[in-house]
Amino acid sequence: MRNWIYSLFIVLIITGCGKKTPPPDVTPVATNLVSPLKDQPCTTGTIISADKSTVAFTWEAADKAEGYTLAIKNLLTKVETKQTVTSTQATADLLRNTPYSWYVISTSTKTKATAQSATWKFYNAGAGTVSYPPYPAEITAPLFGDNVTASAGNVTLKWTGSTLGAAIKGYDIYFGDNNSPALIKSNISDTQYQVAVKTSTTYYWRIVTIDIAGNYTDSGIYQFSVK
Repeated sequence: MRNWIYSLFIVLIITGCGKKTPPPDVTPVATNLVSPLKDQPCTTGTIISADKSTVAFTWEAADKAEGYTLAIKNLLTKVETKQTVTSTQATADLLRNTPYSWYVISTSTKTKATAQSATWKFYNAGAGTVSYPPYPAEITAPLFGDNVTASAGNVTLKWTGSTLGAAIKGYDIYFGDNNSPALIKSNISDTQYQVAVKTSTTYYWRIVTIDIAGNYTDSGIYQFSVK
């Protein structure tokens, strides 16, 4: 009897100490975008009115993804729209003569985890377009709502610029402590600029990008506070 109990005890120990098989990884991976092409004028849209066209978006199937969220952002108004689909394509009615960016989020019902693709920009062309205005400057620092520490009473504003058509001629910088910042520097070629600031103050700024053809775009107003 004792030997039987002892043997059963050993079996229970071996069974309890065995390695458990980890659950399968169900996290979806990021997809690769296909079209509209990165940094290219969109010429495949179907015109539906004088100011709108239907644009087709496609991307590759992503491993472990059961669905996708297509996000499209108007780079002039900063308005972003999203739509959920189960296939690797979707369409959207967009304004013509307008720059956009887009990305796709891979999703699955088996997990809350998601994966986001790269972000591509494109220009939705319109009738009679001869040259495309530059993309609005992309603010990189300070970001909207940042609370920063000044260095020797200064903060460096930073941004990036890109264009589809004519080369960028320069940038106009608007900066101040009210929500209608004044022009403080025009037509600079650099993508950063140092400004004098005071502590416990909120500042507003924007960048206007101008190309050699005279086209221009506005980044929109950003704000940050100085500690």
